[in-house]
Amino acid sequence: MSVHIDITGLKQERVAVVPSPLAELGMALHALSELDHHPGLHAWATGVTATLAPHLADQMSEADFLWRGSPSDIFMPFAGIPGRRTRPGRTIAEELDLLDRLSDEQFVDTALEFTYAASYGAPGPALLGDPVLRRRALELAASRGPRQFRFSEQLLSDPPRIRARFRQFVEECDSAFYAQMWVRLSQQLTADARRKTELLHREGLSGALSAVSPVAVLDKAGTCITVDKLDRGRTVTGDGGLLFIPTSVGWPHLGVLHRYGWQPVLHYPVRFPELASPPAVEQLASRMTALSHPLRLRLCRQLARSASTTGELAHSMDLTAPEVSRHLAVLKKAGLLTTRRRGRYVLHQLDVTVVARLGSDLLEGLLR
Repeated sequence: MSVHIDITGLKQERVAVVPSPLAELGMALHALSELDHHPGLHAWATGVTATLAPHLADQMSEADFLWRGSPSDIFMPFAGIPGRRTRPGRTIAEELDLLDRLSDEQFVDTALEFTYAASYGAPGPALLGDPVLRRRALELAASRGPRQFRFSEQLLSDPPRIRARFRQFVEECDSAFYAQMWVRLSQQLTADARRKTELLHREGLSGALSAVSPVAVLDKAGTCITVDKLDRGRTVTGDGGLLFIPTSVGWPHLGVLHRYGWQPVLHYPVRFPELASPPAVEQLASRMTALSHPLRLRLCRQLARSASTTGELAHSMDLTAPEVSRHLAVLKKAGLLTTRRRGRYVLHQLDVTVVARLGSDLLEGLLR
């Protein structure tokens, strides 16, 4: 499974790497509501929630479906501006002005994208004009709780009012905790965007993609970007552009905005040297399958303790050498073993670092 971005005919000058203060606020709100996704941010989240005004905390709870699972595209309004070439604003105020340029239909569809399960990557009816979709949206909102139902009901009946409330909410978040946070984050994100832009100019789109994420690759023809995710989607740049938006608080999420008619966006986490390159989804499945066999688990137990030859393993486990070789081949193909030669013997050993990472790698793959 993956998301594909058709970039046929895309000119390099229409590719940009640029921070977005509103997109980063969306990711910060997500982290506040889903700390299990971001264990490294516990101290920061505790500090923020301890100082929030009660009414602001209530508003966060009321509208958390806009960011809980992942931030809604409402935090990237620049991508929905007609022409699909608009870049993010430099400040929260500038990006809120871009949000005001979206139509009521765009605003409502985007705000409720996780609630009424509409077609995301294909054309479809607007929520405001379809009674069936409206009913479904309210039914699903009701399942999330009475406050979410009331918010969705007001959004559908009076979009301008909710737009004004959302703008005020963002401004209050900015004043309460985000402005100070953005001063620090913007320096890191701007520096990363500058490095990626230099790579783009020096090595082209393929080089920039490799630096953004090893799970985002350009095909040999240079016409399609494939992002390895547990998701399916397809979009095109057409005569528009392509944006890379860095996030400091977003790891392990790698977001791909592929909403129909919007400018494609890769919302990527700034990588730190201590983070290993994420494995492909296929490789994760291969490792889990390799470890699902009880005999291979017994082999791993022995190989975790000491390096062994095929003959030693066969003798200790009362198996034939060919049987052991077949199981070792599966483990090796999955990247779970290291081998080294000692004279005419080959020693196998479990790569405990890879096994130890499996839990976090799986989580990263699921949340990517």
